[in-house]
Amino acid sequence: MENTFPGALVERINSMELDGIRAEFVTVGGVELGKPCPYAVIVDRISHDMPFYRAYLKNAVLSGTQVINNPFWWSADDKFFNYALAEKLGVAVPRTVLLPHKEFPPEINARSVRNLEFPLDWYGIFDSVKFPAFLKPHDGGGWRDVFPVSNEAEFFAAYDKTRDLCMMLQAAVDFKEYFRCFVVGQEEVRIMAYDPRRPHESRYVLEPQVYPKGLLARVEKDALTLCRALGYDLNTVEFAVKDGVPYAIDFMNPAPDADRYSVGEESFAWIVDKVAKLAVKKVKLAGEPLKEFRWAGFLGGAKTAGKKAVKK
Repeated sequence: MENTFPGALVERINSMELDGIRAEFVTVGGVELGKPCPYAVIVDRISHDMPFYRAYLKNAVLSGTQVINNPFWWSADDKFFNYALAEKLGVAVPRTVLLPHKEFPPEINARSVRNLEFPLDWYGIFDSVKFPAFLKPHDGGGWRDVFPVSNEAEFFAAYDKTRDLCMMLQAAVDFKEYFRCFVVGQEEVRIMAYDPRRPHESRYVLEPQVYPKGLLARVEKDALTLCRALGYDLNTVEFAVKDGVPYAIDFMNPAPDADRYSVGEESFAWIVDKVAKLAVKKVKLAGEPLKEFRWAGFLGGAKTAGKKAVKK
């Protein structure tokens, strides 16, 4: 529904007046199997909400189109994995526990979930995470189905509303500073002060701020670490800072808010310019095979010695 960034991006690329390069809005109808995509590069802003577009983009990649962001990894990613990977990379994250669905997904019955512990050790979970906390989807965005909970009663009241969503319980961070960072091309970072406690339309803090020495440098370093490991070329990374430690709160935003009226004129101009340059750079890579994701090297995990035998 955003309508400021896409048009500005098209205009910015075309204003460069580069030989053989022209930007336009994608036109797509029925997608013929195996037919080459006419675009060298596509910047994706909608496929997370529209499965047809995601399938179209995957087909486009097969014919050599460079897509920002890669639709195959975006389809596979989820926020719980993000947190686990961040912890392995040495980036601070809040205490988090993944929870089974409150209601079974369609076509699932008691026999299907015979491997689930019952009853769940709720008090062990609460002791691990501790209140206050947030109950939120393991794979979602836009603050949908996010519940702040400060005790057991509030947790169960919220959990009862989660339908068949897969949720996480995550410790709240009593933050002093909070940042949302644009990361472009796994190289460029713009750190923006942000306050999720404000009304949505005024959460970007546009007035000047003063921060402890070294804090912004660590935020930038951690933001790059996460995006390089995950392979995202366009993302926002959010940090809540407590006692000088930036905790990564949300960093699966491959179609991040870039609306002029929310991020402010300076950040808007920055993101339009950086994404335009990235898209032009990607034109030269069109037709080349995708590189292996850098996060693949982190998936080996620790040795499983001492773990329980598998039971069926």
